[in-house]
Amino acid sequence: MRSLVLVLGAAIFAIVPGHAQDAASGEKIFAQCKACHQIGENAKNAVGPVLNGLFGRQAGMIEGYSYSPANKNSGITWDEETFREYIKDPKAKIPGTKMTFPGLKDPKQIDDVVAYLKQFDSTGKKKGAGTIPAGRKFAKVQ
Repeated sequence: MRSLVLVLGAAIFAIVPGHAQDAASGEKIFAQCKACHQIGENAKNAVGPVLNGLFGRQAGMIEGYSYSPANKNSGITWDEETFREYIKDPKAKIPGTKMTFPGLKDPKQIDDVVAYLKQFDSTGKKKGAGTIPAGRKFAKVQ
């Protein structure tokens, strides 16, 4: 029985491709997005809105950016699943959007961009940057 469980478990992992998210790679992929979008502490709206704190935010809600009616009225709250659908083909997810980007098709690139975007809170600070998690102890280096 134990062998059967191990074989079935291995088969599941072989069927379902796993992609580790890599924020450093995502930053490189995000270079394509920089033509229109900014992120980070000094980010400003440009051709596209600032992407700080994207996940959990309603579409069309950044102050000072002129969204398309399609985006403003989409009813979308950005989460990973919705963003993944959108970034594959923006015009299919929100018909009438102003975004002209054709989309990212590679799931690994999407994973990495998600990891990169998730680092930034709504103020543009990288989450956890410069802090030590509570209860974490580090050895003294001599």
